[in-house]
Amino acid sequence: MKDKMLLELLSEKEFKKILEEALSRGGDFAEIYLEHRIKTEIFLEEDKLKNVSYGVLFGAGVRVNSGEKTGYAFSDEISLEKVKRASQVASHIANSNKKLNPLPLKTEKVKPYFTLESPVSLMGDDEKINYLKRANQAARDYHRKIEQVKVEWYDEAKNIAIINSEGKKISDTQHLIRMAIFPLAIDGSKKFEGYATSGGKVNISYFDKYPPEKTGIEAARQAVEMLSAADTPAGSLPVVVGNGWGGVLIHEAFGHSLEGDGIRKRTSLMASQLNQKVASEVVTVIDDATIPYGRGSFNIDDEGTLGQNKVLVKNGILQGYLYDKLNAKLMKTNSTGNGRRESYRHYPIPRMTNTYIKKGETDPEDIIKSVKNGVYAKKLGGGSVDHTTGNFNFLIREAYLIEDGKVTQPVKGAVLIGNGLEAVKKIELVGNDLRIDPTTGTCGKDGQSVFAGVGQPTVKFTEMTVGGTKIKKV
Repeated sequence: MKDKMLLELLSEKEFKKILEEALSRGGDFAEIYLEHRIKTEIFLEEDKLKNVSYGVLFGAGVRVNSGEKTGYAFSDEISLEKVKRASQVASHIANSNKKLNPLPLKTEKVKPYFTLESPVSLMGDDEKINYLKRANQAARDYHRKIEQVKVEWYDEAKNIAIINSEGKKISDTQHLIRMAIFPLAIDGSKKFEGYATSGGKVNISYFDKYPPEKTGIEAARQAVEMLSAADTPAGSLPVVVGNGWGGVLIHEAFGHSLEGDGIRKRTSLMASQLNQKVASEVVTVIDDATIPYGRGSFNIDDEGTLGQNKVLVKNGILQGYLYDKLNAKLMKTNSTGNGRRESYRHYPIPRMTNTYIKKGETDPEDIIKSVKNGVYAKKLGGGSVDHTTGNFNFLIREAYLIEDGKVTQPVKGAVLIGNGLEAVKKIELVGNDLRIDPTTGTCGKDGQSVFAGVGQPTVKFTEMTVGGTKIKKV
């Protein structure tokens, strides 16, 4: 189904009836969100195809805003009867004698920031499975110590449409794929599972430049390399975080503090910091929904607002926040195109898109050379963050010691511990090797998950607490 076909499922007259019903109790704003999504998941393990599954999401959500309150209901069927019933439920959030009439609808054309002529998500299953097999074989062939390999594939083709009481009628199509590879290296009692990903919102030609073999080899290299890892020394040390996925630290421990709901409610420590210094002067942070092929990229957000490129922090000074329509209205400003939702079963909230630290001027080799004794976090793993305080801990999936300005011994069990709002003030050097990871990033908030991109150049923190496994002699 094409995005424009969603707008043809109901007539303009029927959309008007639904919006009128939604506003019948006096709401300030009403919106209909339509979605059709097809997703495919494929799993390969032990050289065997383990599972191929398909899923379809198809339905409509109706939202009514009344002051700070939101009423929301959804239907798994798009028909006048069912969607109108959802609008009746959502309308109960309002209780006012003042009745707002929806404006006449006007279809808006979307000028895409980038175009996918042949999205990978529309390939046949045999081609997708072939990519998994190629990645699997490349990982196995890398080294005799690779004994097990898992490969996972996910893709989706999503069409959305937004119709609201302000007269907006707009639609868009979004495609995304991700392939993840997990080779297990074993050497006696030592085991380590490598990890690498590929994909994004990309064309089939993507795999000409980034063949599955490349991803398989990278994951296997990491697994074999880390078998020889020593215990990590603990303490407060200079830390260099590698480019690309390393930006997840800024996303989680700093970016969430700039989202409009926390700013409006003043639950974020950043609410009173506008135009003040919040980071080192070498740090500029950007949230950009318009990056071609980015995991968090889109032409319009889930409220129909055009995707935007926003400078959040410039040379350490806080420039602005991330808003959806509701929080922007309550703060007497405009949406920044950050109203996002997991599906039609959820109402939109302010979320990041592709958030990253801007390219700096320092050669990454010079950043390493500047460290006498420290830790190089080449690849970060999972972690946890308290978004109200910014306190975090992140496992380093691939870590090395830095000794006398050189990357030396791989180390295991390393964990970065700190506070995001303080950590960004300790960034001393920013590399010139910016990379925005288009392959990995699913952000959770308020029970909703959305795809998000993260990125950064190589970055040096003057100090950070490193949790380690090396026992100090007393």
